[in-house]
Amino acid sequence: MFSQTAEYALRAVVFLAESGETRYTTQTIADMTRIPPRYLAKVLNSLARAGILIGQRGIYGGFALSKSPGDISVLEVIQAVDPLKRIYKCPLNLEAHRDQLCPLHARLDASLALIQEDLRRSSVADLLQRPTFRNVG
Repeated sequence: MFSQTAEYALRAVVFLAESGETRYTTQTIADMTRIPPRYLAKVLNSLARAGILIGQRGIYGGFALSKSPGDISVLEVIQAVDPLKRIYKCPLNLEAHRDQLCPLHARLDASLALIQEDLRRSSVADLLQRPTFRNVG
């Protein structure tokens, strides 16, 4: 259900949340989270564009969270890299379903809405109950 990109984004954000305000390079984050560095670079840039991370170039550069883990929802992280797709119109473009979704698609969308709301209520801080990455900061 969730893309690998979304999971990579969450892994990186959890790693940075466990690290406090320390900035880490893409390579270090990749090593600690077991994410391919080139793929991770794209994910981190998307998270920075969304305002979830702060990225700084240069000798003392790297990435860090832009706000506290309690102020970042899990949904916000996912939406930044691979937005959940709700069903607003019939995917089959059937005329009979033009004004409202059929029972199948209505049920699927209702389930997606529940997941979306649960992820909106869950913060990155909620994911820090037990340390995930060892030897952090």
